[in-house]
Amino acid sequence: MDLRNAVCVITGGARGIGLATGHALAAKGAAVTLLDRSFDHPPAGFHCVEADVTDAAQLIRVAEELKPVVWINNAGMARHRWICDYSESEIDQMLNVNLKGTILGSQAALQSMRQRRAGHIVNIISTAALKGIPGESVYSATKWGVRGFTLALQEEAAAVGVKVTAVYPGGVRTGFWDTAREQAPPFDLFLQPEQIASAIVASLEQDDTLVTREIVLRAIKDHDFTTT
Repeated sequence: MDLRNAVCVITGGARGIGLATGHALAAKGAAVTLLDRSFDHPPAGFHCVEADVTDAAQLIRVAEELKPVVWINNAGMARHRWICDYSESEIDQMLNVNLKGTILGSQAALQSMRQRRAGHIVNIISTAALKGIPGESVYSATKWGVRGFTLALQEEAAAVGVKVTAVYPGGVRTGFWDTAREQAPPFDLFLQPEQIASAIVASLEQDDTLVTREIVLRAIKDHDFTTT
């Protein structure tokens, strides 16, 4: 795909992997829209839209107005707890944002893209969808759900000419870990958001006859620190 002037939408775009990917796409000449629930300081050079990924109507409206070529479902959240310590509201919130938000974002994007029989959806998942991690049980459950959804989405989308890529990052140095009060993430071993962004851009720029269905990215020395 030639990313020059390509309309790209990124959920969870105010910070972290989303914002880094926005910068990487903008550097390629793409027209980038960042979605987030709020922007304390909207980053310069982007079209920023306040939207809740758990609200289907909001996402459909964005997709209908922008007609994106690329839609990146990046919005996500975690609460780092042992299973008996989660409140019901925390469980609901993670299920809604991580799983339902990805489903609704993909639905909105695909409804728009299938009309043109072209487009690329990227779901940012996690290596927590590949291996159960203590202290991340509910987060892992949501991401396993996203993984299963994405595998099915890939088949449905391919039938209408739309590509779908699943990205599984390991530990990434972002604000994701701000609530990890009982854990001590080894940030010196983690990936940087810009490394994830680079891999996403590379998958988007492939020949139109190709699709990378899965990308697993881990720092060489990151060995599931929560299990040790």
